[in-house]
Formats: sequence, structure tokens, C-alpha cells
Amino acid sequence: MAKNDKVTFEENLNNLETIVKALESGEISLDDAINKFTEAMKIAKDCEERLKNAEENVNKILNSNGSLEDFSPSEDN
Repeated sequence: MAKNDKVTFEENLNNLETIVKALESGEISLDDAINKFTEAMKIAKDCEERLKNAEENVNKILNSNGSLEDFSPSEDN
């Protein structure tokens, strides 16, 4: 999925929207619909992975005891 690494999350969402509209139109052949569905599933998986990574990064600001604390960068950096 190397080609999707260069595509932004927002571009992926727009691509998914375009695919959904094409599928909902009913004006494409069955083979094209299957191909578009397969492409959409790959894009959705990429989006899910990106969201999971973002969530993991956000959770890193939790204290070790699980309580939330305002994030403030240290002056050492």
C-alpha cells in the first residue's frame, strides 16, 4: 500500500466518498463495482490504521497511573 502513504487522510476520505457515490449510482458494471469496492476497502483499512496511530500518539500523554494531565513540553528540548 505504498502509494497510499503519500495520500493524505482527507484525500482518502474524498476518494471513499467518490467511490460510494459511484456505487450508489448503479450506473457501473458489476466488475467495476467489485473493483471499486475492493479499492474502498483498502482505503478504509489505511484510514483505520492512521486513526489508530493517531490515537496511540494522543494516549502517550496519559500518566502511568492512567490519569490525564495537561501536556507541556519540557524546557530541556
